[in-house]
Amino acid sequence: MDKFLIKRPSPGKNKQEPLEMKGGGLDCMRDGGEKKRPRSEMPGADESLVHSPWKQIRAEGLNCDYKILFCKTEADKIFQELEKEVEYFEGDLTKVQVFGKWHNIPRKQVTYGDPELTYTYSGVTFSPKLWIPVLNRIRERITLATGHTFNFVLINRYKDGCDHIGEHRDDERELVPRSPIASVSFGACRDFFFRHGASRGKNASCHIEPVKLQLAHGSLLMMNYPTNVYWYHSLPTRKKVLAPRINLTFRKVMALPKK
Repeated sequence: MDKFLIKRPSPGKNKQEPLEMKGGGLDCMRDGGEKKRPRSEMPGADESLVHSPWKQIRAEGLNCDYKILFCKTEADKIFQELEKEVEYFEGDLTKVQVFGKWHNIPRKQVTYGDPELTYTYSGVTFSPKLWIPVLNRIRERITLATGHTFNFVLINRYKDGCDHIGEHRDDERELVPRSPIASVSFGACRDFFFRHGASRGKNASCHIEPVKLQLAHGSLLMMNYPTNVYWYHSLPTRKKVLAPRINLTFRKVMALPKK
C-alpha cells in the first residue's frame, strides 16, 4: 500500500502553501505520467487502474485512503445514469443558514437513503429520497472494496467551476461515531482542499500545511476517523473548469429519536 506522509513545517514557517498529493490519480494524471487533460474534459482511469492498490494520505489527525474504484468506461456510464436519474432538491431545500442568514446553495444537492433517517446541517433537516438502482450499485461497490456499509448518501452536482462548497467538517450528530465517509467522484477534476482547524484564520494557533488533492473520475476517497474531527475540507471556485462534476458522500447515519 502506497503511503503519503505530510510533515509539520519547522518552527517559524508561517507561509501555508498547500501540499499537493501526487500519484495514481491524486493529481488527475493518467498512469504512466501523461500530462494533464484539459480541464473541460473528464479525467478517467485506465481499465487496469480499477484494481490499483490503495494509497494512504496521512498527516496530523488526517487519515484518508484513496483508489480508483471504477474504470473509465464504467465511470462514464455511471455519470450518464446519474445525470438522467438523480432528482435534486428544489425550493427551500436549496438554501442553508450561515451565521443567521439564509443563502442559496452554490450547487445542486439531494440526499438518498433508508426511509427512517434524517440529516440536519446548516439549519436544514433533509429527509432522503428512496434508493435508486445506480446508487445501490455504487454503494455495493464501495462495500466490496472497503468492507463498510452505508445507509445514506449526500449528492452534490457542480455544473462547472463556478459552483463550489466552502470549508466545513462532516461532524453532524446523526453520523455513527467514528464511522468513515466514502466520497466518490465522477466528471470534471476539481481542486479539493483539506485544512487543519487549528491553522484556519488570522489567529491560527499553529501552522500545518493545507493538503490539496485532485480526485479522478471514478475515484473513491475514504475519510476515516479522526479526519473530520480536526480537518476542514472544501471545493473552491475554479472558473477555468467548464464541465460538471458529481460527488457522492456515502455515510452511516443513526435514526435519532423525534422530539
